[in-house]
Amino acid sequence: MSNDTPLIEWRDDSLSVGLEEMDATHREFIDLLNRLARADDATFPALFREMLEHTRAHFQRENTNMEESGFPPITIHQGEHARILDELDRLTDGLETGDLEAARNYVCQYLPEWFSMHAATMDRALAWHLKASGLRH
Repeated sequence: MSNDTPLIEWRDDSLSVGLEEMDATHREFIDLLNRLARADDATFPALFREMLEHTRAHFQRENTNMEESGFPPITIHQGEHARILDELDRLTDGLETGDLEAARNYVCQYLPEWFSMHAATMDRALAWHLKASGLRH
């Protein structure tokens, strides 16, 4: 993959969940992933931490929406969020000791596919639930 080829590109037909607030956050996440793929070794650690904090805030908003709306599969969805945050925290710890390779591999090989599947399934179900419950339009 060349440095100019994005890891993941926004497509309304496959990634939009139908709620602009969530879609905007997802576009920001995609931008961060693509910037990480192009980052040099000097800028990668700080950008990875930025992506982690963005993801933490993103998941917290979704978790709050699930709690406030009584989203039935909340345990599964929140568990997936916790798993990803644990993995990102572990990789951040590795960055502290100079292990960029594990974090780069995770960003380039795992996160794009995971995110595409998560958005198309779990997040789309949450968005539908929020609209059906009248909490979001």
